[in-house]
Amino acid sequence: MLIYNTTFHVEMGDARNFVIWLNEFYIPEVEKSGELKNPRILRILSHKEQDSECFSLQWEVEDSATLHCWHVKQGAALNTEMMKVFKDKVIGFPTLMEVIR
Repeated sequence: MLIYNTTFHVEMGDARNFVIWLNEFYIPEVEKSGELKNPRILRILSHKEQDSECFSLQWEVEDSATLHCWHVKQGAALNTEMMKVFKDKVIGFPTLMEVIR
């Protein structure tokens, strides 16, 4: 089992709307594919900057091939949509992690 994590840095004034957008648009769209499962949004408390908030969006995924397939079919388009909505006020950094225990 792998965890696909994206850490988002969001300008303070857009943080609330970003979390709403994740919950009401992004997560439901991703769940339609069935390839990424069990989403969770976390607020990052360390490395806090004065004018931004950081969030982590995590998904469980079977393997890297499944993640790649999802990214090609859906992930890239959703990232483009996020950029249309939030422009340069949100920056995401993806990380793929393996569950050891």
